Amino acid sequence: MTTAFTERLNQPPKARRDTLRIIPLGGLGDVGRNMAVLEFDGRLLIIDCGVLFPEDAQPGVDLILPDFDYIRDRLDDIAAIVLTHGHEDHIGAVPYLLRLKPDIPLVGSQLTLAFVEAKLKEHRIKPYTLAVKEGQKESFGPFDCEFVAVNHSIPDALAVHVSTPAGTVLHTGDFKMDQLPLDGRITDLRAFARLGEQGVDLFMVDSTNAEVPGFTVGEQEIGPTLNSIFARAKQKIVVASFSSHVHRVQQVLDAAQMHGRKVAFVGRSMVRNMTIAAEMGYLHVPDGILVDVKRIDDLPDEQVVLMCTGSQGEPMAALGRIANRDHRVSVGPGDVVILASSLIPGNENAVFRVVNGLMALGAEVVHKGNAKVHTSGHASAGELLYCYNIVRPKNVMPVHGEVRHLIANGKVAEATGVPEKNVVLAKDGHVVDLKDGVARIVGEIPNGYVYVDGSSVGAISEADLKDRRILGDEGFISLFAVVNSETGALIAGPEIHARGVAEDDQVFEKIRPEIIKALEQAVADQSNRRDTHQLQQVMRRVIGRYVSQRLRRRPMIIPIVIEA
Repeated sequence: MTTAFTERLNQPPKARRDTLRIIPLGGLGDVGRNMAVLEFDGRLLIIDCGVLFPEDAQPGVDLILPDFDYIRDRLDDIAAIVLTHGHEDHIGAVPYLLRLKPDIPLVGSQLTLAFVEAKLKEHRIKPYTLAVKEGQKESFGPFDCEFVAVNHSIPDALAVHVSTPAGTVLHTGDFKMDQLPLDGRITDLRAFARLGEQGVDLFMVDSTNAEVPGFTVGEQEIGPTLNSIFARAKQKIVVASFSSHVHRVQQVLDAAQMHGRKVAFVGRSMVRNMTIAAEMGYLHVPDGILVDVKRIDDLPDEQVVLMCTGSQGEPMAALGRIANRDHRVSVGPGDVVILASSLIPGNENAVFRVVNGLMALGAEVVHKGNAKVHTSGHASAGELLYCYNIVRPKNVMPVHGEVRHLIANGKVAEATGVPEKNVVLAKDGHVVDLKDGVARIVGEIPNGYVYVDGSSVGAISEADLKDRRILGDEGFISLFAVVNSETGALIAGPEIHARGVAEDDQVFEKIRPEIIKALEQAVADQSNRRDTHQLQQVMRRVIGRYVSQRLRRRPMIIPIVIEA
């Protein structure tokens, strides 16, 4: 395999006119933040533009975006943004990119564009869109695109085949090969085979389930499990899912109708997306089954189903707030909570924190680990084998997954006969050139996380997050002292205040004499000048050494010395 996960590569050479260049800006190394840039003859085609959700080690962060620096000065060169489907990890960053240039064309299926347009409306951006469907062909600058139906955990997902004079790329997006999908729309392997016969120079393939042997369980197998849970539930049922998982919501609506229950959507994104899906005919809502969440108190618990967000343990989503008793909806003994989703890697602690909170309130929690209440939307290794054998690509570039997923996907490709040297294992920021049917990593561009924190975008750095982690884990100590501007004599202080250090401020009385002594010595050494910064560092060193030895802590220390 061609890979350079750990080594830092040089800047890539200037792009040649006879070469198709591919630059992943997100999604290679993480499950989320998916974005790829294709470059040919000075024009750019972007495939997906998604977000990554923060982990516990990124306190205060709302979203993580791809790094747009590579394209920031080339916005006029972007021919289009092609969106493969409507999940947040593929469309969530679109508003932030269109803030830079609102008239970049957005291309995708009807449902995908509807979800994106609803998001853009909140950002007061009116986009230029082109709705496409499977089998349709469109050209964007030098990029000739054909769209192929693929099955996923959201309707209307598409793969995209991109043809240029320098070579062809088939990008699967997220997909699986459910042969009996709820909407009857299967992955079009006949189109994959036809494109393979024509010749696919680079196959960019979803890697999320590449470590999982066999085939992904079909959506139809989830329905009977939900029905059995609904049949035995004596009180209210709460189902948590992704706010865009139309298929799962459909199954919940069907089960609720069968068992005489009403359904209330909880969470702004759930209400918005399911309203759109219903209006467009992707979600079939039985008459009279939906009720406003404000009306559930008027119904007996045994007639209530709540469909909410928060299946990944997000603290501000509906389920997390329910677990923290910070929501108008409450759960208790006899209630059943169903987590109808997979665990996104990195979210395990947050999810189990919510599960424990719900169980502590007395609710029964049903999840993928103890019942068949969810199936993945991604192809497992057996399905990937079929795809490689059908397409027979010259080169393979695994996308959408952590390093372990990318490597596993590459090994699946090799098992079908793709030469090891033609399996390109890249990471975000790597530059891959496709020329004369050969794909190679030729360099690397700077590429990092861009954090959204409240209304700020990109203002938070890794250093800021490190400070937040220290504050959260170790606490905070401030020191304040006043010195005479002429003599340097200590006039007041040092005053010592601590927060989150789990010790009373009185514990620092023992170190005050040493701080005073150290300040006096430093002032004596500064007889001809007064350097308050150096005096501050003296206080920092003395108390830092004390806290480390005496309290076994490493808090953030803020020393302040002023002259009077």
